Amino acid sequence: MQILLIEDEEAIADFLARGLEAEGYEVSWCERGDEGQRRALDEEVDLVILDRMLPGRDGMQVLEAIRRSKPSLPVIMLTARDAVEDRVEGLDAGATDYVVKPFSFDELAARMRAHLRMPDHEQATALEVGDIRADLVRREVKRADCPIHLSAKEFDLLAYLMRHPGQVLSREQILAGVWGYDHDPGTNVVQVYIGYLRRRLQESGSPAPIETVRSVGYRLGRLEAAR
Repeated sequence: MQILLIEDEEAIADFLARGLEAEGYEVSWCERGDEGQRRALDEEVDLVILDRMLPGRDGMQVLEAIRRSKPSLPVIMLTARDAVEDRVEGLDAGATDYVVKPFSFDELAARMRAHLRMPDHEQATALEVGDIRADLVRREVKRADCPIHLSAKEFDLLAYLMRHPGQVLSREQILAGVWGYDHDPGTNVVQVYIGYLRRRLQESGSPAPIETVRSVGYRLGRLEAAR
């Protein structure tokens, strides 16, 4: 697995590179946002670790460019900005995950492993469950041919539910599959985003087929998966 590390603090970059190489990854490093963006777009990489505050080009601008050209490339944003609004901004802009400095290397490595897992069904370019269709390349969703506008994380959550139609998924499973947590951090982010997603899907005029199974988790209604 080829990891691109875009980080301007040499000590952090050296620490991460050594640790990741010990885990068996191939790591390339650059300290400027403009160079990092070019390499992320031009080179074959499996995951990007992206600092938010960078010389040359801001991390958010780099993230936006990556999402336009490589929508499925996992990007973990690494930053000292830990306010809730900063995390929401980063996730909504398309970050696969958001890790706040100082951080545990073991936790970062676990999140990377979660985002690098590629089950065979994830190779499909589209998912269909009932009247809901998600284009994984364009990251577009339609319900009954009506476009549904989702944030990046809402899209990731819907895609995860669509890959398990009719299956009850626990909060812990969703945290691992969508946010990359290998433990329960005591957050209500799953409940919040399920609420967001239900409201978005209801815009097409039909109730959202996302069921809450009390004391267990959530299920995308038992609809036939067409793809």
